[in-house]
Amino acid sequence: MSSLVPVRFEPFDLDSIAQANGRVVVIIPAEGKMGPAARRANRLTKGAVARMVESDRFSKVKTGDVVSMAWPTGLEAEALDILILPRRPDQDEARKAGAKLAKLAGGKDMLVMAGNQVRSEDLTLGMVLRSYDFDAHKSKDATEPGTVVISHNKPDEVEAAFAPLYAIADGVRMTRDLTNEPANVLTTTEFADRLSEMSALGLEVEVLEEDKLAELGMRTLLSVGQGSVSPSKVVVMQWKGGDADDAPLALVGKGVVFDTGGISLKPAGGMEDMTMDMGGAGVVAGTMRALAKRKAKANVVGLVGLVENMPSGNATRPGDVVKSMKGDTVEIINTDAEGRLVLCDVMWYAQDRFNPVGMIDLATLTGAIIIGLGHQNAGVFSNNDVFCDAFLKAAKAEDEGAWRMPLGQPYDDLLKSRIADMKNVGGRAAGSITAAQFLQRFVKEETPWIHLDIAGVASVSSETSYAPKGATGWGVRALSRFVQDNFE
Repeated sequence: MSSLVPVRFEPFDLDSIAQANGRVVVIIPAEGKMGPAARRANRLTKGAVARMVESDRFSKVKTGDVVSMAWPTGLEAEALDILILPRRPDQDEARKAGAKLAKLAGGKDMLVMAGNQVRSEDLTLGMVLRSYDFDAHKSKDATEPGTVVISHNKPDEVEAAFAPLYAIADGVRMTRDLTNEPANVLTTTEFADRLSEMSALGLEVEVLEEDKLAELGMRTLLSVGQGSVSPSKVVVMQWKGGDADDAPLALVGKGVVFDTGGISLKPAGGMEDMTMDMGGAGVVAGTMRALAKRKAKANVVGLVGLVENMPSGNATRPGDVVKSMKGDTVEIINTDAEGRLVLCDVMWYAQDRFNPVGMIDLATLTGAIIIGLGHQNAGVFSNNDVFCDAFLKAAKAEDEGAWRMPLGQPYDDLLKSRIADMKNVGGRAAGSITAAQFLQRFVKEETPWIHLDIAGVASVSSETSYAPKGATGWGVRALSRFVQDNFE
């Protein structure tokens, strides 16, 4: 497991500029007005900061830019970084500026002379999120990440404001770690064990094994994993931070720890990326961790179906008919459309057992959503406008791309089967929509529901504002904000 970068909040001390190792950051707005820290750094560097501010280079800067001076004369620091930021930035400006600083720091110590900077907690969150690195399987000697020191006029207030954000960052870290792990490490058993460890945070965690799943009638879920030697499991995580009588919000995640496609085998090229097909379960796990660590005053239950989709003599075949926990029968046309078979049973179980106030499922479900929305937005499908709008508002507030997609009877009709109640695929056209229509068949009429297809955003091949290439942790911040704004 990776570590979060350690953070300290200290009283604002101009003398620390001269003594700091690593990198020192002073903040100057785009108009070039220097505050106390910039003026002290200017004196120590014999006017170098003022010359930079007066140069043509500085005239072209914009909010969030960083101008660096390596090994500045007069300082012990490796570099003096000038962050261009107004004293009252908005949330995104502060967080993205912090992310740029973290990328510059490269894991080394960094002293940020924040002074009376507004939104210093958001600046710090950006630094923590972007400092992530997954190097658990590299043979080089492990090195501890450098420390971020925030020097502020009101360090106690900023630290208190940052505490819940640090909890959310830890949830993001967990999601990224799970999504980045190779499948020979993150087996279904290892996944369940890591989730069980979160009982130490106050979560109630249960692991339902295959015999219990068979007893419950989760035949569609079990059909996905029956070709693998790894046992299928469902993990239930309950956070009871609200009133005892309040129904919980249910979060349901697809946890296919590796997806070969089964008998409908995927092409070899790119199959190594299918270690991330448990991304939905990873987001649910990270969100539950964040809620527990920040002591959210809400009731939330997270349920994840953990399976491995492998071809073998015991694997499900195209053309097989399987009965779901709900009782509906499914003709399996394509064994590579397996995530919906996992989710439908877990969703039905979540509604039967917990009667939730609402339900959100997350899954790296379809390549079709990437064709439609690229890697900038998750696909959002819902049966309830109010519920959906509240989530979209939370996602926008956290700068996590999400775009609502349509549902409708003509799409649902594409799932008709000659020999069963439905097929598990509806054809090539509108593939992400027909997948959502399949899931909606397992949503009770009274349950507000959102389906999030995160295939394009869970893991990406290039860096993002807050993450290096690989797992992004998309969804933890949006879901935590959704819970905070609507259930606390």
